[in-house]
Amino acid sequence: MAQHRAQCNDRQKELLFSCSKKLPRRMASLLELKEIFRNADAVCFDVDSTVIREEGIDELAKFCGVGDAVAEMTRRAMGGSVTFKAALTARLGLIRPSWEQVQKLISEHPPQLTPGIRELVSRLHQRGIPVFLISGGFQSIVEHVALQVNIPAANVFANRLKFYFNGEYAGFDETRPTAESGGKGKVISHLKEQFHFKKVVMIGDGATDMEACPPADCFIGFGGNVIRKQVKEKAKWYITHFDELLKELEER
Repeated sequence: MAQHRAQCNDRQKELLFSCSKKLPRRMASLLELKEIFRNADAVCFDVDSTVIREEGIDELAKFCGVGDAVAEMTRRAMGGSVTFKAALTARLGLIRPSWEQVQKLISEHPPQLTPGIRELVSRLHQRGIPVFLISGGFQSIVEHVALQVNIPAANVFANRLKFYFNGEYAGFDETRPTAESGGKGKVISHLKEQFHFKKVVMIGDGATDMEACPPADCFIGFGGNVIRKQVKEKAKWYITHFDELLKELEER
């Protein structure tokens, strides 16, 4: 496992390649999805409004004094009405966070974990199932979250903010797969290729999470913090508390 994590960390920059072609396939039933989850080779979580209760970029916007305008942009992005990269560029263009502001946000207003996530990740680890965080949020914030639930930094895929030498905002790394629509699927394709995973589960609240299946073999919609209408209507398996997944694992 340690070797896998090291390889994962070394190869994050190679994720610019297109993911494998998404071949048409029969829709799995709910029972089949539950079976995939119970026998998963890896489980991937979205972070904002899934692993944590808030949207990290909205909290950063509030901290920088532009909360309302950015929250509206986030709602549109998660609803799937605009491309993710366009929404991220526009939101960060309004926020323009400095390095110091990002660090103060983490220390003074740390992200709040969603109830049940710590227990679920722990149970997955006990079963020898690697857990990954795939987020359109920011690496420094997501790594802080990962630390709280014992997920190694090598298993974090998120966006990297860039700063000038004086700490002022200088943009974000647009080469990261998580910076664009379909990026989470690219990460999952990479994980499957790198570690030869056959059954990968993606869990999240938003449209960008749902579109990652395929290449993920199972998508579980999560509405414990916020309900995205599009996701609730289209997801074959939709939950509102992580206890539901813990119970599924107990049935094995």
